[in-house]
Amino acid sequence: MIRIFFISILTLAGIVSGAQAKSEAVADSVLLDLVEKQTFQYFWDGAEPNSGMAPERIHMDNIYPENDQSTIATGGSGFGCMAIISAIDRRYITREQGIKRFEKIVSFLEKADRFHGAWPHWLDDKTGHVKPFGSDDDGGDLVETCYLLQGLLCVREYFKDGNEQEKKLASRIDALWRDVDFDWYRNGGQNVLFWHWSPSHGWKMNFPVHGYNECLILYVMAACSPTHTIPAAVYDQGWAQNGAINKISFYKNDTLHLHMQGDSPHGGPLFWSQYSYLGLDPRGLKDKYADYWKENTTQSMINYQWCVDNPKHFAGYGKNNWGLTASYSVRGYAAHAPDDRNDLGVISPTAAVSSLPYTPSQSMDAIRFWYDSLRQRLWGKYGFYDAFSEKARWYPPRYLAIDQGPAAVMIENYRSGLLWKLFMSCPEVQTGLKKLGFESPWLK
Repeated sequence: MIRIFFISILTLAGIVSGAQAKSEAVADSVLLDLVEKQTFQYFWDGAEPNSGMAPERIHMDNIYPENDQSTIATGGSGFGCMAIISAIDRRYITREQGIKRFEKIVSFLEKADRFHGAWPHWLDDKTGHVKPFGSDDDGGDLVETCYLLQGLLCVREYFKDGNEQEKKLASRIDALWRDVDFDWYRNGGQNVLFWHWSPSHGWKMNFPVHGYNECLILYVMAACSPTHTIPAAVYDQGWAQNGAINKISFYKNDTLHLHMQGDSPHGGPLFWSQYSYLGLDPRGLKDKYADYWKENTTQSMINYQWCVDNPKHFAGYGKNNWGLTASYSVRGYAAHAPDDRNDLGVISPTAAVSSLPYTPSQSMDAIRFWYDSLRQRLWGKYGFYDAFSEKARWYPPRYLAIDQGPAAVMIENYRSGLLWKLFMSCPEVQTGLKKLGFESPWLK
C-alpha cells in the first residue's frame, strides 16, 4: 500500500513518468489521470502554432499525406477546447495559461473563413482560409461547426463569471455563437438541415442530415440558437424522419431502438455514442424517440460483446481488448463497427476509452491491459495511439484529433461530469432541448 501510494503521488507530480512507474502499482484513478493528462497534450503541446487549435493529425513517424501540414481540424478543436477546460480544472495547466490559449484560438476564429457563420471542416493554420476537405467541400461544414461550438460554449460557461479578462473572452465566444445562421442551412426553408454549403458549389454536396448517427448535436445546437434557430418540425421531419428513426435491432440480448444510418445491424461505430455527448449529457436524456443513456450504453455493450465473441476470429480480441469505431485502418481510414462487413480486425483505443461513462469496468479493463501489456507498442507522447491490429501486426504511432478529443473529454465526464455540467447549464441549451421535447434532469 505504501509503494502504491508513493508511486501514485510521484506519477501525478510528474516526477515518475507513466513508462517508469510500474503499472501494477498504479491505482485505477491514477492511471485514468495519467491517460487524461497525456491525451490532453495533443491539444496543448501538439497544437498548431499560429492558431493554438488542433492539428488534424500528428504522426510520430513523420509520414504525412501530401499537403497535410498546418491543417486545423475544426470539430477536433472543439473537442480540444473541452480537454483544455478539463486540464485547467485538473491543474495540469494554470488558469492564466488556459485563458491565454483560448484568447489565441478565439482571435483566430474571429478572422477565419466562415460561410453564413459556419466554419469549414478544415482551416489553414497559417492563413485562416478554408482548406478543402474534398473537391466540392470548400465551404461551411455545419456539423464540424457544432462540434466546435459545443466546446466553445463550455469555455464560455467556465469563464463567464470570472474576472474582466475572462468575461470579455466569454462575450467574444458568445458573439461567434450568435453569428451561425442555422436557418440558412435548411437550404431554402426545408424541414431538414444540410451538412455543407459552398460559395463556389452551392448545395452540390447535397447532404441532408438524417438520424441516427453522430449528428444529434447539430439539431440540438440549431434549436438552441438565440439568433437563427429552427422550429421543432425540422428536428421531427428532418432528423427523426417523422418517426422512421425508430427501428428495433438486436445483438444477443441487447436491443437498440434507433435506426442506424448505413443499416448497421449492431449499432455502428462507437463515435456515434460519443461525439454529440461530450457536452450533451445523456444521463436521463429522453425524447419521444429514445432514451439516450440506454441507447448509448447498449451500443457500447454490443460493441464490447462483439469483440469478446470475436465471430471473425481476429487475433487479440477479447474482454480486455475491444473497441470498434472510425479511425485509421490497415488500409487508410475506416468506420469499424460490430458487423461482418465493417469489422476489419482493427481495435481503436478511443472507442473503449471514450465509452467509460457507459461501460466503466469494461473500459477500465481495456485501458489497464493496453497500458500494462501493450504499452511499448501503443503508448506515446499523446497517450494511446489511434488504432492497431494484432492480426496484421500493425501498430502505427499516429494520432487523430477527432479520436484524441473524445478520450480526454469522456474520461473527465466519467470522473467529474465537468463538461456535461457546463454545456447543460447554458440557458440556450435548456430552451432548445425543451423546444424539441426532451426530458433531462438539467431542465428547469
